[in-house]
Amino acid sequence: MSTGCGQRSMPEQMRLFWDALPRAVKACYVLVVIWALAMISVPIQRWTLGDPMLPFGITLGAVLQMSAALVILVAGLGGRRALIVTLVTVTAAWGVEFVGSKTGFPFGTYSYTTLLQPQLGGVPLLIPLAWMMMMPSAWALAHLFTRRARYPWLAFVLVSALVFTAWDLFLDPQMVGWNFWVWAQPGDFNYFGIPWVNYAGWLLASGLISALARVVGLRPERIPLVPALVIYGVTWFLQTVGQLVFWGQPGPALVGAVGMGIPLVLGIRHVWRSRRVP
Repeated sequence: MSTGCGQRSMPEQMRLFWDALPRAVKACYVLVVIWALAMISVPIQRWTLGDPMLPFGITLGAVLQMSAALVILVAGLGGRRALIVTLVTVTAAWGVEFVGSKTGFPFGTYSYTTLLQPQLGGVPLLIPLAWMMMMPSAWALAHLFTRRARYPWLAFVLVSALVFTAWDLFLDPQMVGWNFWVWAQPGDFNYFGIPWVNYAGWLLASGLISALARVVGLRPERIPLVPALVIYGVTWFLQTVGQLVFWGQPGPALVGAVGMGIPLVLGIRHVWRSRRVP
């Protein structure tokens, strides 16, 4: 119903906005909502059913988030190219985790517990799949920030690594707290029980995987920016609130909020400005 002078009511504007979205973007947003609800339910599951429910809740949330990320990757690259990029990324991520857990390079000495199943070579299969949860968002934001760089290919790889690694400011302390993996010797000077070399390893591994993805056909400029930003932003919100309120990790919550918050705010600022330009 119109409100006069050609203006539309808010519900009607929202319906028109939703109807105008591509199907893939709609599917991504639906999956994001389901994923967020699944993650919100994890503390409830733990309170009512105990710690044994944690692996199930985290696995379900990771699968839903990865599905949303894959939808926008397919929307931007097409099915065939997205499949190639995904297979290369997941395989490389498993290889890095396998080498890392066996040799200590490049993350430091750690090992996975048996809580996350199934495993291949001692690496839970969820772990390499989880790289795909955030990689498309990191790629989309990295392209946004580096598209006018003097050496855009190199800048893209470096910024992708930074945007992706910011997530681990939340992730590693939380996963160690849940005993999904353990560190042998974090050292006296560490990040909430995580050795600093782990973050150098994340930068190296995510940078190499981003470069490899470009070689096999990744076109980051084609990844829909707003859905990628939504996935990154919802991750930021869930991790910040979850670790601050429910999981008793205020330190990682605050540091991670700043680390992921910087690229998030810059991305939102770009989208806001671009929508105001005629």
